[in-house]
Amino acid sequence: MNNAASALSTADHGSIWSATAPPGPACPTLEASVDVDAVVIGAGFTGLSTALNLRKAGVAVVVVEAAEPGWGASGRNNGQVIPTLTRAEPDDIEAQHGEAGERFVALVRDSASILFDTVRAHAIAAEAEQTGWVQPAHTPGRVAISERRVKQWGKRGAPVELLSAAQVREMLGSSAWYGGFWNRSGGHINPLALARGLARTVIDAGGRIYARSPALSFARAGDQWVVRTPAGQVRARALVLATNAYTGEFARSLAPRIAREVVPVLSWQMATLPLPEAARTSVIPGRQAMSDTHGDLHFARYDARHRLVTGGALIAPFHQAERLKARIGQRLQRLWPQIGAVRFDHVWNGYVAMTDNFMPRFHRLGPDAWAWAGCNGRAVGLAVALGGEFAKAVRGVPERELALPFTEPAPLPLHSLARRVAPLMLLRYRMLDRREIRAA
Repeated sequence: MNNAASALSTADHGSIWSATAPPGPACPTLEASVDVDAVVIGAGFTGLSTALNLRKAGVAVVVVEAAEPGWGASGRNNGQVIPTLTRAEPDDIEAQHGEAGERFVALVRDSASILFDTVRAHAIAAEAEQTGWVQPAHTPGRVAISERRVKQWGKRGAPVELLSAAQVREMLGSSAWYGGFWNRSGGHINPLALARGLARTVIDAGGRIYARSPALSFARAGDQWVVRTPAGQVRARALVLATNAYTGEFARSLAPRIAREVVPVLSWQMATLPLPEAARTSVIPGRQAMSDTHGDLHFARYDARHRLVTGGALIAPFHQAERLKARIGQRLQRLWPQIGAVRFDHVWNGYVAMTDNFMPRFHRLGPDAWAWAGCNGRAVGLAVALGGEFAKAVRGVPERELALPFTEPAPLPLHSLARRVAPLMLLRYRMLDRREIRAA
């Protein structure tokens, strides 16, 4: 993925999603100077959701995208719709950010429902299944994590339930876990189909999307923002930067402080051949999305063709696809012995933007300009929900009403070194995964 710019001509990244998603809308390249009320940089979930919410409010909006809608992380992920954060907990978020933190926690709580409601309202063919999300505990001690999360999210109205080992075994068809919790509002989607469907909906609503038009810079000029691309520019009153993990991949000078506060980590995804019906009756028979408490994450969900879509991580950058097929195939057989031989025919990857405290970062860029970064592997539902908040900001809703806990950008020291050594963190995660937790 370090050669991101070389793939500008296509959204096909070898994924099961690019093999199955409906085609996206035809989007022109920006080759002129355009004046508009709001400009959004990035046609992923956040950018497209922002544009759609702005069009619903009658605001003229242009989206500029470096490749094609959904080309980046929004179209490459596992498609799990998870209404929690990776490690940041509601109590801590509210203690740090006060009322803004409370509003943000409520947005995270509702994020999955916002996504599925959006899909239903606009009849987007995204293979959406709101079957719930399960986080099983991989050691007895980690059940305490489940208990804490159920308590914290439950008192804020989330539809969560603590699960015993027996309940997890029945729900997932595996004896590998010791309990856990599930959130009924979660589920899974075809993420590229969702991105392309959102893009088509934005265009049908009167928004404009320019593809193959990477933003090279943005700057304040009088009372407007000017976004420059290789062959054109957009002048707008308001600006939203929604490039997340790919902020520095096409133009290093676009927003360097934001690009350097996240570490883009390569995440590998893969899809099995369709499982036979006999296996599906016991392997996640309710078709929930699942990701557990391992740092070296164990996760899986079905797609619409009854494939298990899973993935993993590697440290050494050689023969990655073939090594992953062997490693993850063995993992699936260990979790679900009844699955039999495992074969993968799609393996792909993309960046996940990680922050040092696993909390997303929200920023004011200047008058009428905002940005965020740091999905931490939980941005499918959240990114769609954030589009509504950024649209409110563009429309002039006061900050005290937004679910956006703003901070100043905090670039990581030795960022380039952090990017190079990030894969080595997997060694630490695997070591911690083998340890029991004695106290939550």
